[in-house]
Amino acid sequence: MRSILEAHSGWEIVAEAANGKEAIKKALETKPDVAVIDYSLPLLNGIEATRQIRKREPQTEVLIFTMHDEEILIRSVLEAGALGYLLKADAKRYIVAAVESLAEHKPFFTARVSQTLLASFLGKTGATSEHALSPREESVIKLIAEGNGNKEIADVLSISLKTVESHRAAALRKLNLSSTADLVRYAIRNKLVEL
Repeated sequence: MRSILEAHSGWEIVAEAANGKEAIKKALETKPDVAVIDYSLPLLNGIEATRQIRKREPQTEVLIFTMHDEEILIRSVLEAGALGYLLKADAKRYIVAAVESLAEHKPFFTARVSQTLLASFLGKTGATSEHALSPREESVIKLIAEGNGNKEIADVLSISLKTVESHRAAALRKLNLSSTADLVRYAIRNKLVEL
C-alpha cells in the first residue's frame, strides 16, 4: 500500500506507526491530511485511535483499513469520526480514490460497505445489545482480551484505574456477562481482537 501511495504525484507519507498509541502521537506531530488507520492495531484499536486523532486534530481525516465489513464495526468507526472505510480486499483497487476523497473532506465507501450501511439504515439488520456499549467500554474490553491488566489499560487509555474498573463493570452489566473470560469470548466473537 505504501508503494501505491508514494507513487502518486504530490503525496508524501509523513509517518508510520506500529500501534494505536504511536499512531495518535505521530498524527499529532505530523498533522497529515489523511491518516490511514488499521482497525486491528495493537494497544489501541483503530476506533479509539480515530476518536483521539479526530478530537485533537480535526483537520485530519481518517480512513479505516480493515478486513471486516460487519455493520456494528462500520457504525462504531463512523461514530468515532472516520470519514472513510476501506476493506483490505479492495485496497489495491480503491486506495488512491479513497485518499483523494478524504483529502477533499468527502466520505469514501466501497459498494460492499455502502450496501451494509444502506441495509442498516433501512432497518434490515436488527440493533443488538452491542450498540449499548460505549466506544470506551469497547476499548477496555479489547485491552482486557489482549491480556492487559487494569493498570496497563489505565496507562494506555490515559484514564484512572477507577475509570477502567467502572467501564469494565458497565460492559459486564450491559452485556449480561459475569467474568473476564466472558468478556474475552465476547471480544473474540465480535472481532474486537484478532486471533
